[in-house]
Amino acid sequence: MKVFTEYLFFETKKKREYVNITNEVEEIVKKSEIEDGMALVSAMHITAGIYVNDAESGLIQDIDEWLQRLAPEGPDYRHHRTGETNGDAHLKNLLIGHQVILPITKGRLDLGPWQQVYYAEFDGRRRKRIVVKVMGK
Repeated sequence: MKVFTEYLFFETKKKREYVNITNEVEEIVKKSEIEDGMALVSAMHITAGIYVNDAESGLIQDIDEWLQRLAPEGPDYRHHRTGETNGDAHLKNLLIGHQVILPITKGRLDLGPWQQVYYAEFDGRRRKRIVVKVMGK
């Protein structure tokens, strides 16, 4: 089995942002020269996430509004007693998840017709990274 690792870096302009990273992950898979296996895509921060879904702008807005309803921004999180102000971002991470595992077949991501890979930023405007680890043969 071969393993190939690469990092992607982000510094979003907004506090909450959803970035389609499908092409970047596909390029890493291609560079790995792994024909059959899987790719782990993982946010290396507790206020960001990775998910797979449709690249439709209305859906992205629906996801953002859903997350805001479940974990709204506000001053009443116990976490804020530490001096932080991003309690909602930690909870949004738990709702979306911090990583996905994607299948690789014939050297390419083996996604469904509408599936795209997204980096979800919930406490942006600072440098963050994700790890892409490609494993297989």
